[in-house]
Amino acid sequence: MSYLARSALFALDPERAHLLTIAMLARWGAMGAPFAPKRVSAPVTIAGLTFPNRVGLAAGLDKNGEAIDGLFALGFGSVEIGTLTLRPQPGNPQPRLFRLVEDEAVINRMGFNNDGIDAALERVAGRSRRGPGLLGINVGANKDSTDRVADYAECLRRAAPHADYLTINVSSPNTPGLRDLQARPALDELLAACDAARSEAGVRRPLFLKIAPDLDRAGIDGVAEAALANGIDALIVSNTTISRPAGLRSPQKGEAGGLSGKPLALLAGAKLAEVRDALGGAIPLISAGGIDSGMEARARVEAGAAMVQVYSALVYRGPGLVGEIAAALA
Repeated sequence: MSYLARSALFALDPERAHLLTIAMLARWGAMGAPFAPKRVSAPVTIAGLTFPNRVGLAAGLDKNGEAIDGLFALGFGSVEIGTLTLRPQPGNPQPRLFRLVEDEAVINRMGFNNDGIDAALERVAGRSRRGPGLLGINVGANKDSTDRVADYAECLRRAAPHADYLTINVSSPNTPGLRDLQARPALDELLAACDAARSEAGVRRPLFLKIAPDLDRAGIDGVAEAALANGIDALIVSNTTISRPAGLRSPQKGEAGGLSGKPLALLAGAKLAEVRDALGGAIPLISAGGIDSGMEARARVEAGAAMVQVYSALVYRGPGLVGEIAAALA
């Protein structure tokens, strides 16, 4: 990212800058993405899907599927939209997104703000062109849902015909009680319902599960057992953390919400290793959290990840990071 572009965006409120970025990417994609960078081609097969390269966009940047083609044009091997809920919801009160510039980090407490799954799927279905990468759709439950398992299952039924893979998000810290679904037997009930839902949709898409980096080893072992028992095709390790590593310098470090970016790298890498050990290679792993360079991405692959996902590092390193990582992993 050029110094001028970053300065202009950083002069804006973080959420406003985010919305402006999505609008610009959507417009660029609609124009056919002129002057797009050359895509790094280094295919990898995960869960029966062949990704053009090992770099994916994590959910959260394009919640509503507004800029899919523009994002693919940056060189991603996959783009994951969402988290989407069954019904639209506004999310938590603003301000809810904070840059920790001194730490190259972000704290968010967005709260699954989105237009609802039907609106997003209408955009997906209306795309005039398909990018060369694979599309993931990440789903969650409404904050006020009286039956969260049913929410997930219905979202998956609706999303399956439009996605290359589906992701169950039970790891956001910004919806009260959501992370409780990572514990058994609640997780078994949820995963069994989701497995049935993708079959009922008529197209049995690969099903991924995204977990938190704050699980202890017993929690990780439980997730691993539940994933194996219920047909999960890949694990994404991991989401944002509610912990605050020592040494954070930003005055925003005390804000409530999930921390992402560079300070998450050590914890995310450690949890990747624990999940790898718990599963013994039985399920592919996708590493996310604190990946901000080709070197860090290579370390995750060497530690057992088949693929990586990025998001917060794009805020500080710019879109050129996608090609850098893809080349390092080629």
